[in-house]
Amino acid sequence: MQQPRQSSRPTSSVPSERPAAGTVGGEYHALLARHDAMRLRRRILGQGRAPAPDLTPDSYDGASDQRLITQYLDLVTPFGDLIAHLYDEMFARWPYLRSLFPASMDFQRAHLARAFWYLIENLHRPAEVAAYFRQLGHDHRKLGVRPAHYEAFEAALCAALRRTAGPRWAEAVEQAWVRMLRFAVASMVEGADAALAEPPCWQGTVTAHERRRPDLAVLRVRVHEPYPYRAGQYAAVESPLMPQAWRHYSLASAPRPDGEVAFHVRRTGPGGVSEALVGRTGVGDTLRLGPAHGTMTLPDEEHSGDLLMVAGGTGWAPVKALLEEWAGRRRGAGGLPLRRAGRVHLFVGARSRAELYDAAALAQLAARHDRLRVVRVLDEDAVGEGDGRLTEYGPLAEAVARDAQWSGHLAFVSGPAAMVGATVARLTAVGMPADRIRHDPVPDPLAPPADRPVACPADEAVTGAAR
Repeated sequence: MQQPRQSSRPTSSVPSERPAAGTVGGEYHALLARHDAMRLRRRILGQGRAPAPDLTPDSYDGASDQRLITQYLDLVTPFGDLIAHLYDEMFARWPYLRSLFPASMDFQRAHLARAFWYLIENLHRPAEVAAYFRQLGHDHRKLGVRPAHYEAFEAALCAALRRTAGPRWAEAVEQAWVRMLRFAVASMVEGADAALAEPPCWQGTVTAHERRRPDLAVLRVRVHEPYPYRAGQYAAVESPLMPQAWRHYSLASAPRPDGEVAFHVRRTGPGGVSEALVGRTGVGDTLRLGPAHGTMTLPDEEHSGDLLMVAGGTGWAPVKALLEEWAGRRRGAGGLPLRRAGRVHLFVGARSRAELYDAAALAQLAARHDRLRVVRVLDEDAVGEGDGRLTEYGPLAEAVARDAQWSGHLAFVSGPAAMVGATVARLTAVGMPADRIRHDPVPDPLAPPADRPVACPADEAVTGAAR
């Protein structure tokens, strides 16, 4: 549930007016910040009505609230009217909050609808819900979210529920919604508190911007302070051209000593973040990055077995980063091989050869590493463009499944959601254990159920490099 920042002043990951962390003054201010967060958290969980119990996964009866909310769900669904009334109420009572949201609320409304569905359908699994919202609270620090904002959100939600449901609405149902919201908020505040030692976001300067196709650009960004991440992960990115609108993109390079990171961005529609990054961003511009996330990473321990990597479209970005880390692990002092590692079988899919936008880098990797096998997979309409055994045709998932037996491999799959889902299904069908297939972030925990579609802007398409 994306919430607004408390202040519209320029954000810095380390505010200049406060002492640096690690100094006596810095520790003092950190202590004050934690005390303030805990005080406001107590206000959230015990405000107004009857005192709220300590809403923890062990104590919260989510299944009971789930049954009550579901019984009256037809009064407030589809969620379009409820969410419209919620924001109307919140901005009418607290007008200053409107300036802290993106100019277009379409993405925000869609995200909130998915969050409501996720909560309602998983409330009987409170531990799972709490874990997800702890991570969400950690991420929302980049927006400047404070517990007081959740209080405004709760008040607006209650008013919107009554207005949307009409005369059949019951106080007991509203209280179930409030408990559900407070449970999620308590987890978000806990996640934010646990991350007080790290910056809420990182600023970086664009050092290179290459248009590989009219709709695709490769950006390099020099982050101003150490940015912790691992190859294969993704991060939220904000452009000053689209304030408060954060979109997820995979990091297309392994960590480097100079602090530079890369992104491959495909324009998915007009007027969105991807359009701003591809068409209206240049060298010298500043971007903001949220914390990195994702589990599609190489094992921490030295892995000597074979790897299978599958990339479709801009899903090549995280796979390229994984290959850079894999190659780095094989090199010792002076660039000498540390040990004989396993092979990497790489499948890269595209509609045509022209859409293999990073073909030069792909060819260089294949030439440098004798234990890397590269297979390009082109759509059927590209027949005639191939060059022998390194090119196959048809759906990427089918090409991967028929190529070999993968049961002993560790697999990484990245690309458009449909391609990832099809590839994972085919791999498991041919005997590959599901726990040896890594992919992010499909399925999306906040995706709407199949029978309850939520219209989302094109910018939100879940792919390997643009989430």
